[in-house]
Amino acid sequence: MNSSLLTLVLIFAALSAIQLIYYLIGRIQPNKDYTPIGSRIKTWWGMLFVFCLATLFNPIVSLLSLMVLSFFALKEYFSMIRSRKADRRLFLWAYLSIPLQFYWIYIEWYGMFIVFIPVYVFLLLPLPRLINKGTLGFLHGVSSTQWGLMLMVFGLSHLAYFQFATPQYGAGLVLFLVVLTQLNDVVHYLASLYVGKRKVVPTANPHLTWEGFACAFLVTTGVSYLIYPYLTPLNPTFGLVSGMLISLSGFFGSLTVSVLKRDLLIGDDDKFVALKKSYLSRVDSLTYTSPVFFHVIRYFFDFM
Repeated sequence: MNSSLLTLVLIFAALSAIQLIYYLIGRIQPNKDYTPIGSRIKTWWGMLFVFCLATLFNPIVSLLSLMVLSFFALKEYFSMIRSRKADRRLFLWAYLSIPLQFYWIYIEWYGMFIVFIPVYVFLLLPLPRLINKGTLGFLHGVSSTQWGLMLMVFGLSHLAYFQFATPQYGAGLVLFLVVLTQLNDVVHYLASLYVGKRKVVPTANPHLTWEGFACAFLVTTGVSYLIYPYLTPLNPTFGLVSGMLISLSGFFGSLTVSVLKRDLLIGDDDKFVALKKSYLSRVDSLTYTSPVFFHVIRYFFDFM
């Protein structure tokens, strides 16, 4: 507990310093757009709050907080879809699957946790759309709903499972994952802003550049190697490899969600701008880094 408390105090101090720097830079360089960084900082404060509750009180509080986060992320995803009236039942079933997915975590039923959404929800989800709702828009409604469940619920739910899979190290692993994921996003954005020239997907996200990716990859890998002894039981090899995995999967997460949002919101630029400050924009990388990191650690280490 003393070690965890010290870690929390250090992170609180670091976040306070980052918040102050963000405020000062915004005043010094008002012509630069630092809005994405501000959103990330808000995410850090939120994750720190969840981590405090989980570490100092009970992992169940963390599970409930992440369940609420998944709900809002899925809700905002559905708000982007051009849906039909017949799709409302699909959305209702999707929302009902969230507490079930997190219940499997609570009772530590890993087998059901890992197949519930990819298999059972996938097979049963079409039923409310099939019954007396016709065939028009069937594939679009079902497939887009399943996509949202896989990203916003299945992907993010892995964050909650760490503390049940390994109570001794779970909180540290979650903090390690979240810090590196958010660091990777911010470094990528800043490097793209100042030195980025070759955009990865200019039509979907002008802030993603190859120069930004290279800088974020190096910084995230280096920081991972520096902090892994304090937050994880990993060995030096995986302390380094973890940073690489988190950087790569975070990049693909941001890229995928950026293209997805642009595809869903073509012709609706006002809504697209509004969603830049949404939950979805703040957790896009975590939808990829959480399951990738979780399953790699579970495969190679016995403590999971």
